[in-house]
Formats: sequence, structure tokens, C-alpha cells
Amino acid sequence: MKVFAYGIRDDEKPALKDWESQNPEIEVDYTQELLTPETAKLAEGADSAVVYQQLDYTKETLEALAAVGVKNMSLRNVGTDNIDFDAAKELGFNISNVPVYSPNAIAEHSMIQLSRLLRRTKPMDNKVAKHDLRWAPTIGREMRMQTVGIIGTGNIGRKAINILKGFGAKVIAYDMFPNKELQEEGLYVDSLDELYAQADAISMYVPGVPANHHMINKDSIAKMKDGVVIVNCSRGNLVDIDAVIDGLNSGKISDFAMDVYEEEVGLFNEDWSGKEFPDPKIADLIARDNVLVTPHIAFYTTKAVDEMVHQSFDAAVSFAKGEKPSIAVDY
Repeated sequence: MKVFAYGIRDDEKPALKDWESQNPEIEVDYTQELLTPETAKLAEGADSAVVYQQLDYTKETLEALAAVGVKNMSLRNVGTDNIDFDAAKELGFNISNVPVYSPNAIAEHSMIQLSRLLRRTKPMDNKVAKHDLRWAPTIGREMRMQTVGIIGTGNIGRKAINILKGFGAKVIAYDMFPNKELQEEGLYVDSLDELYAQADAISMYVPGVPANHHMINKDSIAKMKDGVVIVNCSRGNLVDIDAVIDGLNSGKISDFAMDVYEEEVGLFNEDWSGKEFPDPKIADLIARDNVLVTPHIAFYTTKAVDEMVHQSFDAAVSFAKGEKPSIAVDY
């Protein structure tokens, strides 16, 4: 049995080596290149392909992979919105993802960013770097004094809530599918509008499905408290970035943290040192003292990478054996 992997990064190689040592009977080959119609031929002779990329899995790409006899595709990530599922169904693909690799990683990063915004670490760090050791006017706020609204209470949202409880913050939450334990705690509000009206800070943990597209927009921001803090470490398309920039300019939004961006493909995970960004909005946001931009790194921990590699390769083997892994995507 052979598994071929695309887009293997250097930081994934230790986890891959560990998986290989545990599965010596499986032949593994890989490339650092992404899966495209042109690179699909590299998987010829394999039983399954393991992939991780930001590029779309278009009909053309899937057809090229199927043409070399590979119809088992295991994603090393959670997102599946870049897959042409109509083409996948037509071609008979088996697909899996890694829906839960380390909820703690994303929850920790988002709450660290919220704490940094409240304590104004970015402008203070800039002052210290210039040897300006004066306190004022860079005064912070305490997490325990905030009402924090959590949108989405799945695995990641619940981890974020636990972190907030440790800080002593008041937590309110909204989810179309409430968690029974949180419901018993009385954390849920009845509507997003109610959450917007009460929250000093808002953090989202929902998928980028069409129903959630630009849930943070001009109208929803208008319903929020003046000086609201917004954190998005989930999906870029949850936020209308133009509306957020307008909110920052007016002061309606006091601070903003983003780890994801709707137009991040070709922008994030690239070195722009000494070069001009192709997107002036990113340059504008990075330059602001009250905005924290990270390039989709919330997931990026040793534990998460290990889980993404191990789970995806396990699923690839299951598919090759004619079995259905627990993380198979039903579509």
C-alpha cells in the first residue's frame, strides 16, 4: 500500500517520520508542491493522497488525480469549503478532513490576542523598543471587567470560554445548536443582536459556510457597543473587512485582532520583507496600534501539526483498505 502526500512542510516532517515508524508496512512518498492538475501525476501508483493547501480543489484538479487512479483524498486540515464537491461526487472520491486536531491551539491564540489588545501590548512594545519607558498614555483594561461574547460553542468555543472563566470575565454565548452544559450554566443569550448589544468584546468560532458569510458587517457592527473589541481566528469570510476598517476609523470598534483574512490566499505564509503588499488593506491594518494581524497561525503548534499528520495518514490508510474512517466527510 502506498500513500502520497502533497505540500509537506519542514515542520511536518518529524510527525510524518513518527507516523512512518509506527506504520512500516505503508510506503510513503511526498512532495513540497501543492496538488494541482500538473502535480497530480506525482501520485500515480498510490492508493491515497494526503493534502494540505489553500488552493481550490477544482474539478480539473480532481479529474487529474482520478486520472492517475487516486480517488482517496485525506485533508490535513479542517476546512473543506475549497472542494468542488459536485465534481468529487461525480468522480467517486472518498474525502476526509481533520475536524478536531487541537481546539486549545486556536482558543489560546484568540484569547492571547484579546488579552494583548486589552493591555495594549502592541503600542507599549513599540515604545519600549524605542527606549521610551513611560507608562502613560498606554493604559490597559482588565479581562475580568469585560463581558465577552462567544459566537459558536463547539470544541474551540468551549475551550475559549474556559480560558475566559480563568480570567474572571463575564461570558455570554450564542449558538444555533446550544451545548447542554453551557445551557444549564445560563451562558446563552437568545439572539446575536442581544450578544452584540451586551458584549464589550466578541470572538467567533463558527465555520465559513454561506450562512455565516460577512456576519460581521456594517449592520451588525452598528448594533454593538461603542468601543467594542473584535477577534476573528476562525474564517476570513466571517468578516466584511471594509466594515471593520470603517468601524476602526470611527471609533465604534476600539481594537481588532485577525488571524484569518478573506483574501489571504497568495498573501499569508509569504515573505513580503522589503516589498509592497499587493493588498493595501493589510498594510493599513498592520500599521495600526489597535490592530493585531497574524498570518493564519492560530493552529500552528507542535501538537496540532502532529495530530493533523497522524489523523490524515490514518484516514488515508483506512480508505485504501475500503474502510470508512471516523473523520470521513459525508457529502
